[in-house]
Amino acid sequence: MNIIRSSLPALLATIALGIILPQVFKVSYFYFAAFTILQYIILATAWNLLGGYTGYVNFGVGAFFGLGAYASAALILYLKMNLILALIAGGLISAVLGLVLGYLTINLKGVYFAIATLALAVIVQMVVVNTPWLGGARGIQIQRPQPIPPFSHYLEFLFALMLLLAFLSVTAVRLIEKSWIGKCFVAIRDCEEAAECMGMPVFRLKLFATTLSGFMMGAAGALFPYYITYMEPYSLMGLDVSLNSLAMPLVGGTGTWLGPVIGALLMGLLHQIVTVMISSEYNLLIAGIVLICFVTLAPEGIMGLIGNSRKKGGR
Repeated sequence: MNIIRSSLPALLATIALGIILPQVFKVSYFYFAAFTILQYIILATAWNLLGGYTGYVNFGVGAFFGLGAYASAALILYLKMNLILALIAGGLISAVLGLVLGYLTINLKGVYFAIATLALAVIVQMVVVNTPWLGGARGIQIQRPQPIPPFSHYLEFLFALMLLLAFLSVTAVRLIEKSWIGKCFVAIRDCEEAAECMGMPVFRLKLFATTLSGFMMGAAGALFPYYITYMEPYSLMGLDVSLNSLAMPLVGGTGTWLGPVIGALLMGLLHQIVTVMISSEYNLLIAGIVLICFVTLAPEGIMGLIGNSRKKGGR
């Protein structure tokens, strides 16, 4: 309850920031870049919920993200659905995929679960490629509507929505981390058999983790059609989405709510600098290099380095 009370002023401040900032700061590229960074904060947080807390490594982020994006685009194009409703629907559809994943992989652990999620991403991508009303391999195009007051550009409205969504996602995971559910997640990660012997509902907790993680990834993808206006399955569900979503929490530190936020901010800013100074084609290469360096030199991420330095300072 204390966390909820302390989060209310932060929620109001986040909403105010999303509305006021576009009125005083009129640099379009800022909102273009900030949208991407906020999107990766959500994806990294969602990945950490399953991979960091429970120890189930997910290589299929692109499937959940892409499914949310295509579901939202289809609902907007064919049913003329409101963006907010399309966002919720995209998240729910990806949540169902997460529920199915958790149910079908209940007996899979470690590398076998990771391979299953990678296969899931390939399957979802092939389904989209072979579905003509989703654009198939050619992709699908969305036209942005007119700006919504008080925003002068629709991209500013998308930024405000993504900022709010990122705050809600991080707050939700922070609440889970402090609750009995978070403690059960850690117990499952440390030793699933021992957690079962202690009477923890491991199956239901795993389903909860895969479902909520899927919802967050799908919701992040649901805003993407209006952001990019054109999307095709090979890049939208490609390896770079999954790799970045995995690398960012590992860089920041898994198993904490703050680690993925730090990792997403640092690597997101690095991607934007590389995109402007060199080329976006090098982002995947840089993500791989950074990931290798941290796995080798600082496997606990930045939060682990901070924790170790505090322990040494306490001595």
